[in-house]
Amino acid sequence: MLSVHPSIDPRVAAIAPGFRAISIVVEAAPIVDLGISAQALERAYRVVEAGTATWAEAHMAAWGDAFRKFGVKPQRNPCSAEALLKRVKKDGKLPTIDPVVDLYNAISIQYAIPVGGENLTAYVGVPRLTIADGSEEFDTFKSGELANDPPDAGEVIWRDDRGVTCRRWNWRQGVRTRLDAHAKQMWFILESLPEMPIEALTAAADDLMAGLSQMMPGAAITRELVEG
Repeated sequence: MLSVHPSIDPRVAAIAPGFRAISIVVEAAPIVDLGISAQALERAYRVVEAGTATWAEAHMAAWGDAFRKFGVKPQRNPCSAEALLKRVKKDGKLPTIDPVVDLYNAISIQYAIPVGGENLTAYVGVPRLTIADGSEEFDTFKSGELANDPPDAGEVIWRDDRGVTCRRWNWRQGVRTRLDAHAKQMWFILESLPEMPIEALTAAADDLMAGLSQMMPGAAITRELVEG
């Protein structure tokens, strides 16, 4: 079974003390139930409509504080979970993208937690959360063309040996490692700050793993708690 042990730069602890995450690795199997992600999204929408957990607002505020510490205005560049929640509260739902992406977005909305999904086959080396020096490459689209948009020095990034895979911690994913349902090896990272109870983090991981298992029976899935 494939294993991944993402590394956390000790300098990140100064920005977000108590950061912890659950890393999930999937050896994929054929998708047999495309309805799983739609069901998960509907559950998430009901949670948002009824009111997210009592700690959710504090969790989003804590992410905003962490972003400010490395020079990012969260009003302009919010963490991924806050961006999704704002869109759902405004439009009532999200556009469908891909069965796997829709599933992990649903978990992000339901639990008010940033969730990243990556095509692990595209990785070069081990995922690591670190501080950018500004020289790293980050592939994105600008005006419909593939372009390099390097991070700012001091920015928190996820990266591998080749370059940045996600800018501003969990704000924008790169093109190279972008995940879809055709990926053979998948990696998910569910990122939390102390304002989110560990029981909720565990429940979010449980639901994501259950959804993946139902969507693709036969997939081999492992998990690991990662702490900064």
